[in-house]
Amino acid sequence: MYLTVKALHIIFIVTWFAGLFYIVRLFVYFTEAQEMEEPRRSILQDQYRIMMKRLWFGITWPSALLTLIFGPWMAILLGSIPVWLWIKIGFVVGLYGYFFFLHGIFKDLQAGIIKRSSTQLRVWNEVATIFLVAIVFLVVLKSFLSMVWAMVGLIIFTVALMIAIKVYKRIREKNK
Repeated sequence: MYLTVKALHIIFIVTWFAGLFYIVRLFVYFTEAQEMEEPRRSILQDQYRIMMKRLWFGITWPSALLTLIFGPWMAILLGSIPVWLWIKIGFVVGLYGYFFFLHGIFKDLQAGIIKRSSTQLRVWNEVATIFLVAIVFLVVLKSFLSMVWAMVGLIIFTVALMIAIKVYKRIREKNK
């Protein structure tokens, strides 16, 4: 039973992350469409609204809920919660906070309210990657010393991502 629940947990984590990665890309496209002339702007934004709604409620929300069901179920079947798992749970709580933050952006964009630039949204798009890296390292390494090195690596990875975003922005601005 444990391995079946674990497999389902992994499947829904993967689909949840797929939704988290793609939804923010759609936020970026929606926001960038705001700079276009009519009727192109309205046509694109209407299409992006449909795509966001289907992705958010058809894949991302159900996957988040099923991940929340299978994760604790797996912990119950495991019988005890080791230290590394408590740390992972902390990151997962942060990931759900990020998820609800994205839900707020989703609601705003559905209403046509744009509060963030496409560059800011590109940065927010990388937050899921940071959570993914942290959680996978914790699950795979499972030792405190390895976790310390993984956190150092995560910080370096995060800094590298932010630098890459700035470089990409400069390249895009130069090519305009």
